[in-house]
Amino acid sequence: MHRIGVLALDGVLPFELGIPARIFGAARSDRGDPLYSVTTCSLDGRPVRTQADFDIVVSEDASLLAAVDTVVVPPSHALGAVREEGRLSDGLRRAFEGVRPGTRMVGLCTGTFVLGAAGLLENRPVTTHWMEAGLLQRLFATTRVDPDVLFVDDGDVLTSAGVAAGVDLCLHIVRRDHGSAVANEVARACVVPPWRDGGQAQFIRQPVPGPSAGSTAPVRAWALEHLGEPLTLAGLASRAGMSVRTLTRRFRDEVGMSPGQWLAGQRVERARHLLETTDWPVDRIAHHCGFGTGTSLRQHLHSAVGVAPQAYRKTFRTAPAAV
Repeated sequence: MHRIGVLALDGVLPFELGIPARIFGAARSDRGDPLYSVTTCSLDGRPVRTQADFDIVVSEDASLLAAVDTVVVPPSHALGAVREEGRLSDGLRRAFEGVRPGTRMVGLCTGTFVLGAAGLLENRPVTTHWMEAGLLQRLFATTRVDPDVLFVDDGDVLTSAGVAAGVDLCLHIVRRDHGSAVANEVARACVVPPWRDGGQAQFIRQPVPGPSAGSTAPVRAWALEHLGEPLTLAGLASRAGMSVRTLTRRFRDEVGMSPGQWLAGQRVERARHLLETTDWPVDRIAHHCGFGTGTSLRQHLHSAVGVAPQAYRKTFRTAPAAV
């Protein structure tokens, strides 16, 4: 079983602190066995002050981090020298000195600052909450901070933006470890979207449509049920009862991308799921997902994840055994 240690620091945000236990705790094998064990610790094993009006009690101190396979650092509003000077406190320094080489490190939101102060982000692509990205870049000059994306996977170091992006990153890790079928079941159990691409924008600058404005949600739900059919922008607009211009504007307001980009992403996601869970030939998967030809599927999949369909299938079908 993959062991995960969650480091709760004073000032921790309760919502983000609970994400790892909720997401990883819901991951089960085909036989119903848990795939992860999740344990929360503090630096000294004592209760931790949260950003809310309550404290939390933990049963472990930071020596736990020496025995786990993945360390998760949720955000805190009381990082002190970490955020101000890019320097670890003595307690944090001792905690990170005990982490074994090769341990997977995950920073949620401003938890990324802790990884930076520990010297883990040099020459790496990372992200954090967009409001903190400039400070993170100034503190750790060799780090390549992307303030726009939801999360960044750089192999053994993964970072996310704020709040719900932590859910996206943890689901991504489940998918990377055990495939889309397991990740989709976790998402279903937690009643959250099963997939938001890490490269999706953190926030949408346009105002959200008012209550009187029509939503694109119904036409998006319909499109997901008809991905294998030819779907045109004009056809989607007609079904939504909007002009093409209005549909495009509201798509960008609600999901941060154009209808065409959203459709392509959903079709790639469907194709990835079928590559992982079926033995269908590539041409059949392409037809089922609305790409038309295997060549088109190969182009879109390579653009999205950088590999060909058969290489993707081989990788994700063998990944669970390697974890």
